[in-house]
Amino acid sequence: MRREQRSPRWGLCSLSLLAWLLVLPPVQVLSQSCVWYGECGMNPEGKRYNCKYTGLPIPLPKDGYDLMQELCPGLLFDNVSVCCDVQQLQTLKNNLQLPLQFLSRCPSCFYNLINLFCELTCSPHQVDFLNVTNTIPYYDPVIKENKTSITELQYYIGESFANAMYNACKDVEAPSSNVKALGLLCGKDAKDCNATNWIEYMFSKNNGQTPFSIIPIFSDISLHGMSPMNNATKGCNESMDDVTGPCSCQDCSLVCGPKPQPPPPPAPWLLLGLDAMYVIMWISYMGFLLVFFAVIFGVWCYRKRHFVSEYTPIDSNIAFSVNSRHDNGEASCGERLGERFENCLRLTFMSWGAFCVRNPRPVVLLSLVFIAMCCSGLVYIKLTTNPVDLWSAPSSQARKEKQYFDAHFGPFFRTEQLIIQAPHSKPHTYSPVPSGADVPFGPPLDKDILYQVLDLQNAIENITASYDNETVMLKDICLAPLAPYNNNCTILSVLNYFQNSYSVLNHSDRDEFYVYADYHTHFLYCVRFISFVKNYQNPNLTISFSAERSVEDEINRESNSDIKTVVISYAVMFLYISIALGHIKSCERFLVDSKISLGIAGILIVLSSVACSLGIFSYFGIPLTLIVIEVIPFLVLAVGVDNIFIIVQTLQRDERLPGETLDKQIGRILGDVAPSILLSSFSETVAFFLGTLSTMPAVRTFSLFAGMAVFIDFLLQITCFVSLLGLDIKRQERNQMDILCCIKGGEEESRVQHSESILLLFFKDLYSPCLLKDWMRPIVISLFVGLLSFSIAVAHKVEIGLDQSLSMPDDSYVMDYFNYLSKYLHAGPPVYFVLEEGHNYTSLEGQNMVCGGVGCNNNSLVQQVFTAAEIDSYTRIGFPPSSWIDDYFDWVKPQSSCCRVYNTTGQFCNASVVDVSCMRCRPLTQEGKQRPQGGDFMKFLPMFLSDNPNPKCGKGGHAAYSSAINFINNNSDVGATYFMTYHTVLKTSADFIDAMKKARIIADNITETMGIKEKNYRVFPYSVFYVFYEQYLTIVHDTIFNLCVSLGSIFLVTTVLLGFEVWAAAMVSITIAMILVNMFGIMWLWGISLNAVSLVNLVMSCGISVEFCSHVTRAFTVSTKGSRVERAEEALSRMGSSVFSGITLTKFGGIVVLFFSKSKIFQIFYFRMYLAMVVLGATHGLIFLPVMLSYIGPSVNKAKTRAAQERYKGTERERLLYF
Repeated sequence: MRREQRSPRWGLCSLSLLAWLLVLPPVQVLSQSCVWYGECGMNPEGKRYNCKYTGLPIPLPKDGYDLMQELCPGLLFDNVSVCCDVQQLQTLKNNLQLPLQFLSRCPSCFYNLINLFCELTCSPHQVDFLNVTNTIPYYDPVIKENKTSITELQYYIGESFANAMYNACKDVEAPSSNVKALGLLCGKDAKDCNATNWIEYMFSKNNGQTPFSIIPIFSDISLHGMSPMNNATKGCNESMDDVTGPCSCQDCSLVCGPKPQPPPPPAPWLLLGLDAMYVIMWISYMGFLLVFFAVIFGVWCYRKRHFVSEYTPIDSNIAFSVNSRHDNGEASCGERLGERFENCLRLTFMSWGAFCVRNPRPVVLLSLVFIAMCCSGLVYIKLTTNPVDLWSAPSSQARKEKQYFDAHFGPFFRTEQLIIQAPHSKPHTYSPVPSGADVPFGPPLDKDILYQVLDLQNAIENITASYDNETVMLKDICLAPLAPYNNNCTILSVLNYFQNSYSVLNHSDRDEFYVYADYHTHFLYCVRFISFVKNYQNPNLTISFSAERSVEDEINRESNSDIKTVVISYAVMFLYISIALGHIKSCERFLVDSKISLGIAGILIVLSSVACSLGIFSYFGIPLTLIVIEVIPFLVLAVGVDNIFIIVQTLQRDERLPGETLDKQIGRILGDVAPSILLSSFSETVAFFLGTLSTMPAVRTFSLFAGMAVFIDFLLQITCFVSLLGLDIKRQERNQMDILCCIKGGEEESRVQHSESILLLFFKDLYSPCLLKDWMRPIVISLFVGLLSFSIAVAHKVEIGLDQSLSMPDDSYVMDYFNYLSKYLHAGPPVYFVLEEGHNYTSLEGQNMVCGGVGCNNNSLVQQVFTAAEIDSYTRIGFPPSSWIDDYFDWVKPQSSCCRVYNTTGQFCNASVVDVSCMRCRPLTQEGKQRPQGGDFMKFLPMFLSDNPNPKCGKGGHAAYSSAINFINNNSDVGATYFMTYHTVLKTSADFIDAMKKARIIADNITETMGIKEKNYRVFPYSVFYVFYEQYLTIVHDTIFNLCVSLGSIFLVTTVLLGFEVWAAAMVSITIAMILVNMFGIMWLWGISLNAVSLVNLVMSCGISVEFCSHVTRAFTVSTKGSRVERAEEALSRMGSSVFSGITLTKFGGIVVLFFSKSKIFQIFYFRMYLAMVVLGATHGLIFLPVMLSYIGPSVNKAKTRAAQERYKGTERERLLYF
């Protein structure tokens, strides 16, 4: 009963299951049948064809099991019946060596690739996805049988398989070349590679590896009766087994996660939608004007109420106002101390001046002896032309890192580079035969042009030179990284693709109808897309080139070409000085009243002081620089000529007192003006000597030489020049002609009559009264404070750096090179991340901290540099690093044919050597496949570094890494090493500075994450340009430090030498500070960047500004007039004309000539900055400073006033004191 009851249900179930199975699609049953077996026949390149075979798979001989286990373990089952013999397996192994070496660093990538080739070569189901389309007959002479060689077939590949394989491999790096591995294996740039064109390239017989054409057909569905090969794949983020992990982050973006994003750029500081500094300074300026004019109006109202005369100065000292000549107050202790110090200086210089005039010959002779002794040191002069010594301090970080790099890896090689255009040729289009898209070839890739380039290359290689009576060629001194095995020079040229051979360039494959292959196809298969193939429109062939010495050579040529300009500039200044010193009363007395010889003597004294400074420091072995030679004469001439004009013009305006002899008159004059000269000269000397505290060699050297030159110039002026002045006055009194002193011009005069020049009368009668009018002074203050506010607002916008093209003449060939460099090249300077000695590379932990492959730390050195290259626009690291340790691990793998040794001697056996005694370095076991550690690591590393790359092993480390590792302890341990990559293209100084800054940040982060910060070694970046650009990392700090030190020293010295007039010294310092700030405003307006050259000029402008300000200020402090306005007017009248004629007019003539210089660096950093410092100095010293002193200048020194009254009591000068 039960069986009868269950039967209907079972029947229903059976029917339902049958119906369901009928609905399902038919299950694919792969048939076991081959399309080939064994090898027969050979193509013209010597590659073996496979033999056509359509039978069942054949059991693999036992001696092939090891190869099958190594290559295709998935086919090693049952009786191992496959469609390949042992020879085919061996051929497969040989052909997979290069992909193995480059892709096995990502196990899942190589697993998928080997799966593709194993199925193609040995699958027992070949007939399902391989379709033979072309064969040729072959007679086997060994077994005397006719066979058929396959010359073309179709390979049906699942599209999903192809995409999965590509996705697993697309990120794999090739460390030695800093590019993706597919960029080397795809026949084009990695970014243009995809799944289909990669597989097509691997199966193309034109790649030089495939013996016959294999046409891949991609489909996920059956096509033309064929079932595509669509095996399971592994993603790069999947582990192959329990031992091997997934691919590293560097080789698999899926492991890394999302691509790192650069931090957002700092937001601009805005207020009200405008630059914050603009807004702040505008508000500050408006606030100042409001307060200032309110105070002016209030004081004016107060004056109207309390003073009868509306012309009474609004800011007079009450005790000395309304022409009061009597002092009702007592002098303070400070005033008395200042008066005594002032009187001491006056008496000292008075006595000294009289002595020099009475004894001119001994003084001049001793001066000449002093000059000769100092200049004798010039025989030891050394000129620093090495840019490293010029721009980098020995104690700087970049300098120390350069020395470390040079000591451990050798100095960076010198490069010579040519950039060649062919504008006379026209572009042409290459049409591949039998099919393919047209490819445009630019003019440089025309065969005739390539011929000419090869001629040029050979000519360069054959250049000879003579050295130590020996003939030297390029091959004797060039970089040959494959030496001693290959002594060819490293020449990176497009002709390398043709082995630098005319015959290879001419080779072609053609018949009577078509050209199937020629230099076009060869070039396209050898290189990736040529980004620099462009159309040229220039009428002639142009070659832009640069050698390591080019910049230095062109600077020297520029310096020589500008000698004429500089000489003319100084000649103009000399001519002006010689003529302007004299005061000609009439044409008849021109040669009597002129001071041409005295002017020439003054100029020679100035130049002698420069020569003495050079000689003194040369004697002590301190080298000088071109900046010293170019700048210091200009500086000392400004200082010295100003002092000469003050002494001479003060004497010309003075009237000799009754009974006063010439020596006493000149002594009195020197007593009046020498303290002012001492004030300016000593302030500048101290400021310059303190400038030697700078860390910048150029600034330090300039400050040292300039300080000594200014000091010696002062000594010679108050000795030698004063004596010569006395002799010249005696000549003039005897009516003897200038220069022609033996000829008399007329009657002798008992004394030289005092005279006032037109310039003095202009300052005294017109300029000073007009400038100091009540309505003019507020306008002056408003304008100068406005200029100061503007300069503060834009000072932070001054660019930092020095464009190297500025140092070249306009007609320099290097200018074209610079332009093409930024236009055509896609990689910047190499940068080396150096890991200092002390790291343990033989331990697994130490290896993981550095390497970038499977199992390495995600924050390892290589991985962090790789991550930085992912955001190259921010980090300026353009490529992943070349990692010797990762290539070493790939090289030493037992699966690779790279690492082999002779079984008899244990010596290294190169992969290209065919010898049965060569065996693997490490066994093909699970343990042997692991990374070498301990003794094994050091055992095989020297072999890796001695192995040259070859077609069977592309991972040899000799060419790429022979200098990257520094061995220590008798080659038993690894010391310092580096990992090289490239910066992005760097065009401007800002790019170079930012690149260095970012590289250091990356290196510091690597040091910290590696946990070696507390140890005695670190990671640092090194590039050849760092030593030149490091100064710009601290240039702002150095500028502020140097200028503040200079201002501080000027304030202290001025305070003392003005008789402890603190407020007067503050006025001088404030005015000089305004000049310096306004210099930054001019630099921004005129496109002058901040660098060592401009910093030297700023320090110099600080010194020259003292000349513009100190003389007027001291004249103000010693004036005994009643009010500040009167004292300011007297000071400006007395000193203004001398300052204007001594510095402003002298310098202006010389500066204008610099405008015609061919050198941009002269035009920008000398013409523009010199003109700015002279104009700003003159306007502040002769316009702003007198007005400011008339408002808030120090009150009159009562002790000095009483001393003056006593000194001039009963003389005509007493009446003039309050005139």
